[in-house]
Amino acid sequence: MYIEKINSPQDVKALNTEEMKQLAQEMRTVLIKKLSIHGGHFGPNLGMAEAIIALHYVFNSPVDKFVFDVSHQSYCHKILTGRKDAFIFEDKYDDVSGYANPDESEHDFFNIGHTSTSVSLASGLAKARDLNGGKENVIAVIGDGSLSGGEALEGLDYAGEFDGNFIIVVNDNDMSIAENHGGLYKNLKLLRDTDGKAECNLFKAMGLDYVFVKNGNDIEQLISAFESVKDIDHPVVVHICTQKGKGYAPAEKDKENWHWCMPFDIETGRSKFEFDGESYDDITVNYLLDKMKNDKSVAVITSGTPTVAGFTKDKRDIAGKQFIDVGIAEEHAVALASGMAKNGAKPVYGVYSSFIQRTYDQISQDLCINSNPVTIIVFAASVFGMNDVTHLGIYDIAMLSNIPNLVYLAPTCKEEYLAMVEWSMSQRKYPVAIRVPGNGVVSNLNYKPIDFDNLNKYSVTKEGGKVAILGLGTFYQLGESVADEIKKQYGIDATVVNPVYITGTDEDLLAELAKTHDVVITLEDGILNGGFGEKIARFYGKSDVKVFNYGLKKEFLDRYDYNEVLAENHLTKEQICEDIKDFI
Repeated sequence: MYIEKINSPQDVKALNTEEMKQLAQEMRTVLIKKLSIHGGHFGPNLGMAEAIIALHYVFNSPVDKFVFDVSHQSYCHKILTGRKDAFIFEDKYDDVSGYANPDESEHDFFNIGHTSTSVSLASGLAKARDLNGGKENVIAVIGDGSLSGGEALEGLDYAGEFDGNFIIVVNDNDMSIAENHGGLYKNLKLLRDTDGKAECNLFKAMGLDYVFVKNGNDIEQLISAFESVKDIDHPVVVHICTQKGKGYAPAEKDKENWHWCMPFDIETGRSKFEFDGESYDDITVNYLLDKMKNDKSVAVITSGTPTVAGFTKDKRDIAGKQFIDVGIAEEHAVALASGMAKNGAKPVYGVYSSFIQRTYDQISQDLCINSNPVTIIVFAASVFGMNDVTHLGIYDIAMLSNIPNLVYLAPTCKEEYLAMVEWSMSQRKYPVAIRVPGNGVVSNLNYKPIDFDNLNKYSVTKEGGKVAILGLGTFYQLGESVADEIKKQYGIDATVVNPVYITGTDEDLLAELAKTHDVVITLEDGILNGGFGEKIARFYGKSDVKVFNYGLKKEFLDRYDYNEVLAENHLTKEQICEDIKDFI
């Protein structure tokens, strides 16, 4: 095997083209095996094996600098830059992350997990090189799906007037996570259909030189193209057409579902983690499809992640024009939703917590200043959600809860979640965000809906004294268990409160609690800095009430075990009871 002999890019340069072709197949073999056991980004990496080999054959990493957009091609890059063991040997699979990571290798320059950033980041490297009198090549690699992101277009616009070496490799596999959406993809198709010869060329229109590679999985074509632009003295796009999922038949056939995968059986392609219980994805899509059927003003918006709210291809087909995928463009998604709401539609924007930070300005400026009634459903907003450093879902409370006019709700169960979505879509006064619980689907058949129009009124679910526990959203059930533990250890019946509203304080209730309670405990599934608990602590600042805020400390966590993180932050019922024993 050639792969076992590759310890650095210098070893790639010693191979002939036939050996490089064999290396590409070996890379696919180890990738498929690892991902069948470990999971990860599948289709994009398989499609880029030859291109990554050719890049390392022609250029001289790390002197020549590669920046990979979203890191969806980084697995192949890692194999060739001294990290092959993490893909060959099962006991070393966790030695590397799923994203570019400068802590792992001098061949990586940034931690990158969000999309549409590589052109901007790489242009910064190129500009600094020129200021310092350097001569190295700088290469940005970006997928066609990522081109729909605003930052990618901003980067291309800047690159168009760059006056030095700057190489942009556009990996065009005619797919984003799902199908591409947006007018620019008509031009990409035209370029593919004309072998790059069409007069209408979006890259040339932006002032960029252009090279087309018809078969981006052909080593010879790739090497020739990259050699033609090496040491170039102006910006150029190398447009390569690759096959997403190449080398694994199920992924070649079903590109959307094989963009990313859970562990699976290689022979059948079936996931090893078939989930047959309820999920908020299914609950949401079924509810919204029913709404769409009965009200043509209802529309669901996604920014390149259509299954975030359960809208798989079959469900998108049912929704038709009432389902809108704007591509990887969170900023546009929010502004679009605001405009739709202003003109009488009922838009629902489904988005992952980690990605909503990409549109903070539009939420504040375009939406909340105008108080347009948009519903934003925030998924994976939890310590129990995605756990790599670029996709954390623990910052949205601090971010969103401090924007004026926004109502941010924290449901504690399925019934409350549906009641909140129903209210949000029927009212016309406020922009509303709803934080989907992160601890799985909990059903409460005794749930009694409150009047959500009566803003910032908390729900007392258990009357008690001396100790009050405010369990927000996902951590409400933890609050119940803490109350049970306090009863067990100290014989005290604690009051349990469902705060409902992340964005406001129920001052009347808090004042009443102060009359009969010595300790108030807040529990939130997010960072404490700027979060919910601080609002409660601030209210009680001049009183004798002791406030204990429990949540997560502000830090960039990476590939963590949530049980360890909870224990480190004293977020177990035993730790909380131990903390407060001296005060009760």
